[in-house]
Formats: sequence, structure tokens, C-alpha cells
Amino acid sequence: MNAPAGPPGRSAPQAPPGRLAGEVALVTGGWRGIGAAVARAYAAAGARVAVNYPPGLPAAESGAAQLAAELGADDGRAIACRADVSDQAAVRRMVAESESALGPVSILVANAAKSERLDWTDISEDAWNHVMAVNVTGTLFCAQAVYPGMLRAGRGKIITVTSVMVELGGVRALHYVTSKAALIGLTRSLAREVGRHGICVNAVMPGSIKTESEEELYPGTSDAIAERQAELQSIPRRGFAEDLAGAFVFLGSRESDFITGQVINVDGGWIHY
Repeated sequence: MNAPAGPPGRSAPQAPPGRLAGEVALVTGGWRGIGAAVARAYAAAGARVAVNYPPGLPAAESGAAQLAAELGADDGRAIACRADVSDQAAVRRMVAESESALGPVSILVANAAKSERLDWTDISEDAWNHVMAVNVTGTLFCAQAVYPGMLRAGRGKIITVTSVMVELGGVRALHYVTSKAALIGLTRSLAREVGRHGICVNAVMPGSIKTESEEELYPGTSDAIAERQAELQSIPRRGFAEDLAGAFVFLGSRESDFITGQVINVDGGWIHY
């Protein structure tokens, strides 16, 4: 079976322009891939957006600056903000910078992630700790940093990003998959902690999504992945970052105010429960 050609997900309808009017969103790892697609969707729906990028990576700094300019940096509607999310002090500075420029953060998308391919027997202590520090501890630090503002407002949305590989397992990705499983526990426990304050915490679980990081991890295999996904999914095509945007917009909007502690699977029908 041949997978349909072209990227249909990239022409998905955008949210109504005012759906997130008045909201301020911080998107970690927002300089490319899923994060960039979410930042664009949020801006199109009326939110002001802080685009986070990691230090020490010129391409990330350039990408974040370009995206912020696209989203309205000149009009005070977007900024690029640097921070290693595994550094608690840097996260606090990033949130302070974002709130000074755009207003209190009402939506956090904890999307920043570290991934690498290693045989499980070759995972060193440093490699394990780094993946956990970015993917899990970084999510905690970001949630802690935006919490005071959300508490004062009596509302807020925290959205984590897990992976369909939690359900499937994965070869040469044990530390990454373990970290993404941990995020589900973090999401559900945090939802219990903050729900009484009007703050909702949910996770999005992407399936096989074509992004720059996928190309880095699996170079030259896009066609093979697309062919395989056509056989596995109910919707027989590759997923694109833009295909996820609607779920993030919904979870960031007031329409999801009675939804918390949930995992929203966006995988084209790969996994059925």
C-alpha cells in the first residue's frame, strides 16, 4: 500500500482568530517542529506567544527569532526567549522575561525534549540523567515557574507532550520512552494538585510526526516511515506537526475548562484503546 503523497496536515483549518484572545502562551522548544506549529496556531487564534529555544545552538536562536518576528514581535505579540529548561534558575528568568514583555502566562506548553538513539545497554548515567533532566525535570520547573501567575489569575492551562511510544515501546530509545511515560504520571498528579485553583493539566500524545528532529534521528528514512504508517494507521498518511495544532488550541482554550488529567492521543488512529 502506497502512502498518499503530499502534506495534507499542513492545510488543516486554523482556529477562529479570537479563540485565544487575551491569552499568553509559553511554548518550550518552540523554535521548530511541533512547538513551532503550536506557536503559529496560538498566534493565529489571538494569543501572545513566547517562543523558547535552548542556549548554545545558533540554529535554535535564529529559528526562534524568525518565528517571533513572524508572529508579531514588532507589535509586542511575540518574543523569543532562551533557556535550558533543565536549569531552574534559567526557567524562572525566562518566565519573568515572558511575563514582563507579554503579560502573565496563562498557557504553558512543555514541549522541549531531548531524544537520542542508543542501545539500552549503552545508556550511560550522564545520557540517562540528561534526557530525564530535560524531558521530565524541565517540565516540572516550567510548571512551577508559571504557577504563581496562574494561581493569582485563578485559571491556567498546562500542556505536556508525551509520545505514542509509551504505548508501543521502542528500540534504541529506552531512556526517551521512559521519560515520556513519566510525563503522564506528572500530568495526572499535577492535575490533582492544581485543579482546585482552576488550572487544567493535560497531555498530548503525538503519533508518528514528520519533524526536523525525526530527520536527525532517522536520516533518509522518511519514505519508509510513511509507507509503514500507511499500513498501521486508520488514516493512512504521515502526520505533520500542523495536525497536532488543533488539540493544543482546544486544550489551551476555555472550551476545555472541565478537562484535566487526560492524555489526548493524536496519531491518525495508530493506537486504539
